[in-house]
Amino acid sequence: MKIVKKWTIKIACIILAIALIAVAVNMFLGPHEIAAGGITGLAILLDYLFTLERAITISVANAVILLAALLLLGKEVFFNTVIGAALLPVFIQLIPQRMLVSDTMLSMVAGSVLFGIAASILYANRASSGGTAVPPLILKKFFNISLSVGLFLSDGLIVLLSLFVFSVDSFFFAVFSILITSITMRYIETGVNRKKLVYILSDKTEPITADILDKVGRGVTLVPVIGAYERTEKHMLMVTLEGKDYQALRQVVNAHDKDAFMITDTVSDVHGRGFTYESGTV
Repeated sequence: MKIVKKWTIKIACIILAIALIAVAVNMFLGPHEIAAGGITGLAILLDYLFTLERAITISVANAVILLAALLLLGKEVFFNTVIGAALLPVFIQLIPQRMLVSDTMLSMVAGSVLFGIAASILYANRASSGGTAVPPLILKKFFNISLSVGLFLSDGLIVLLSLFVFSVDSFFFAVFSILITSITMRYIETGVNRKKLVYILSDKTEPITADILDKVGRGVTLVPVIGAYERTEKHMLMVTLEGKDYQALRQVVNAHDKDAFMITDTVSDVHGRGFTYESGTV
């Protein structure tokens, strides 16, 4: 029963992701002639050049890619790719080709973000829509070319073609689209619930620690450090807290030591007591 539920959720996520890709292509990128890499980008190019239906281009290209995946990469990659690859041309055909946003820049940003969200959902479920996700794996296996370089080569070729098919503007929009998609995927991967990580060096660590525990309500870690110049051992305070508590922390530190040295960074994927679960709960 658990296996059935797991696969039902996985297939539902893949369907949602493929639908988002189709919306991004047919309603945001395609109407503005933005061929931002991938088989979908190739489909936009061939649609413009030969009025060849995008669903046909994607179906033929994905069939070739699936065969290559089966022969060169094995059954696991093939089965992880086949569902998305089969569904994409269906949704491309079902979703109407309609311009929702007339402004090219705004449409490019919206479509790229949707594409990034969809790709993140697929990767989270170890799935793919086919397209240019498989060639980088082949290049990695047989030529030891990194996945990022392989993806750049496969997507870059299609984006470069848009320079000759459409215009210089469309070319740069395609480049920016890939960047926005990549940023969206990375942001989703590292989490949207960011925290502040603060390091504090001061000669008054004890009263600062006491007030952080009492007034800010966050835990403090004492880290022994040795200054390279004075060669004296001190304690550095390390505090992880919500962004809304940061100003309260600064006020506590300034109240005790205006010369305290503070380093603040924004971090993600924080787990543990006080963040992913509360004290006293399981």
